[in-house]
Amino acid sequence: MASTKISAGEIISVLTNSISNFDRTVETRAVGQVLEVGDGIARCYGLSEVMAGELVDFPQAGIKGLAFNLEENSVAVIILGDYLKVTEGMEVRTTGELLSVPVGEGLIGRVVDPLGNPVDGKGPIATTKRRLVESPAPGIVDRQPVKQPLQTGIKAIDSMTPVGRGQRELIIGDRKTGKTAIAIDTIINQKEENVICVYVACGQMESKVAGVVEILRKTGAMDYTIVVVASASDAAPLQYYAPYAGAAMAEFFTYEQGRDTLCVYDDLSKQAAAYRQLSLLVRRPPGREAYPGDVFYAHSRLLERSAKLAEKWVIIDGNTDATNAGAHWGINKATNTIEKRGPGDEGMVYVGPGEKGGYDQAKHDLKHFPGAKIAKVAGSGGSLTALPIIETLEGEVSAYIPTNVISITDGQIYLQPDLKNAGVLPAVDVGISVSRVGGNAQIGAMKHKTVAGGLKLALAQFRELEAFAQLGTDLDKVTQAQLDRGYRMVEILKQGQYKPLNVIDQIMIIYAGNSGGLDKVDRKKVKDWEDQFLKFMKEQKPETRALLAKEKKMTDEVLKALDAAIAEFQPQFKA
Repeated sequence: MASTKISAGEIISVLTNSISNFDRTVETRAVGQVLEVGDGIARCYGLSEVMAGELVDFPQAGIKGLAFNLEENSVAVIILGDYLKVTEGMEVRTTGELLSVPVGEGLIGRVVDPLGNPVDGKGPIATTKRRLVESPAPGIVDRQPVKQPLQTGIKAIDSMTPVGRGQRELIIGDRKTGKTAIAIDTIINQKEENVICVYVACGQMESKVAGVVEILRKTGAMDYTIVVVASASDAAPLQYYAPYAGAAMAEFFTYEQGRDTLCVYDDLSKQAAAYRQLSLLVRRPPGREAYPGDVFYAHSRLLERSAKLAEKWVIIDGNTDATNAGAHWGINKATNTIEKRGPGDEGMVYVGPGEKGGYDQAKHDLKHFPGAKIAKVAGSGGSLTALPIIETLEGEVSAYIPTNVISITDGQIYLQPDLKNAGVLPAVDVGISVSRVGGNAQIGAMKHKTVAGGLKLALAQFRELEAFAQLGTDLDKVTQAQLDRGYRMVEILKQGQYKPLNVIDQIMIIYAGNSGGLDKVDRKKVKDWEDQFLKFMKEQKPETRALLAKEKKMTDEVLKALDAAIAEFQPQFKA
């Protein structure tokens, strides 16, 4: 057998290559030991270098944890997963990382847990991007006023307590009053609105969440929705972090793509209870109702992440494709002087919309740069709208957690059990419900005095009259007419579940009620009248509907066309 000869040159080249590619980096990590474990909390010794909120690893259990409480002799770690796998004496290591979740297009249509792991049996999520679960809210300069409506498709809300893109509107009420139904209807209504939705189920029964996912699938809403689930059977840490994880997944689309997003947190009272459990287990001092003193901060730092981000503009060369314009593309200096940018200079970025904002300033400066144009910075101007849900006990709105969240949000939709029992669905209490953005979040036609302008006041007056009429007093004709119209307006504002209405249809039916179009229709037939009228407008009067959709205002032409259409429809109505 011939022997293989290896030359000295070959050996030298292999050794030289190995030495040059040798990785000299030294990896250091603190390694500790689990002293005791129970109820989702592991008390660990030896992690003297660990940071608050740092991710730690239990390699033998294959589970991650989070440094929650840094104490003198030990660290309390909350276990993100099945804490029964972690045992006393087990090794624990620091990672030097903060908690993050996968984000991106690959999550759309999926059901995931708060760590971003799929739970819908459809295989791994195709994304390499990640985002920190806890990230700071944008500052005041980075925001702009909330002016664009986020249509819920629910007449009682879009007309009287409107929600704007970037707003935080609380949905509050007792158990089984229809809080989740309002949130789901809003998600379904975003089909034509180009809004990415995130539904966070926190502390809910898995059967209920499965029902919600099935409804979203049937209506086609899963095509633009991410569902984050931390069910009632999941560990308290997962329930606590679920809303933050949902916000991070939505923020990717808001900050990276400049898109409008909607986050539903269902519900934050369960998240607060999970946080209370964790805090008491690590022996943090209990405060009011045994909640820790910083439970307000837990909710405020979540809800403050909702915002309508300011639009950013740059003046760029006229021949450049402006599709993915960056903030560094500006051709003029980032100073008040109108000068061309030189090497090493930063480009000017104009912040804010028109009306003496950034865009108007850019337009003013554009004349000094012949052949240039204004471009919107890619990824600017997105929004994150929040619909937090809070469950009350026996209508106790003045309890600790409800008052906390009411004071953080920009208004609340209060659902009244008595209204639900009386058959008024959705059971929105007009008196307590409020939107602090108001008419800014409505299109001109909806704001008009003939539509939603005086609707809230009219309904409040009707409720007073109704209480008075129950005394059996004889009423004069004017009062009786006001009472009759009030009954019909209540019927108009009733709406079936999972049947959100386009805002143009809402305007037409509310206008018909306010203008007396239903005064002679029997109260029990109002729903039939509405269905037939909207069908009539779509099929026989599409030009009137198109005119209203185009104008978005109640002009004389629109008013005349609507009055004529209502008069023409009356003989066609079949009770």
